Amino acid sequence: MESENTAEEPAVPYNQPLDFQQVWRMFQETDRQLKETDRILTEKFQETDKQFKETDKQFKETDNKIRKLDQLFTSQWGKLVESLVEGDLIKLLKEKGIGVERTLLRAKGNHKGQNFEYDIVAINRSEIVIVEVKTTLRPDDVDDFTEKLWKAKTYMREYHDKIVYGAMAYITADGSSDRMAEKQGLFVIRATGNSASIINEPGFMPKAF
Repeated sequence: MESENTAEEPAVPYNQPLDFQQVWRMFQETDRQLKETDRILTEKFQETDKQFKETDKQFKETDNKIRKLDQLFTSQWGKLVESLVEGDLIKLLKEKGIGVERTLLRAKGNHKGQNFEYDIVAINRSEIVIVEVKTTLRPDDVDDFTEKLWKAKTYMREYHDKIVYGAMAYITADGSSDRMAEKQGLFVIRATGNSASIINEPGFMPKAF
């Protein structure tokens, strides 16, 4: 009696020729699926990129609004400080031996194409005191203002024969910028509450510019 062969026959005999048309159809279908997947991913990426750009635009618009509000607040607050300092300036300078006949707010102009502006100018017959007002006084402000003082007689020719002194007024000082201003020969005026005061060390002598 012959033994039965229990092993399964292969589904496709090894010697069966390949159906290239079937393989080609499979290839085309796979290629189609890949292209469809790529299309979907591209659309998703473009949508996500659009959302990112829109979000970035909104952030920039918000940042711009905040910056404008900050500038407006600083500008308005600066004007209030200027008015406060100007109101006390005649009394403060008189205490330091400098009589003041009149004051000017925001003396501005143009000299040979270069714009200039000085916050407050206190004037008498032989002297002027130019005051720079800052809500927060920083070291760079001191350097910039000192440079402006040296140019004052050039910018404002009507004061070319007067002695020029400088003063920096502020609410808060960054680091030791107030002491730095004093070392540069400037009056240092601190605005607090509803008044202002000169806080230079006793015996301070202002520098003539």
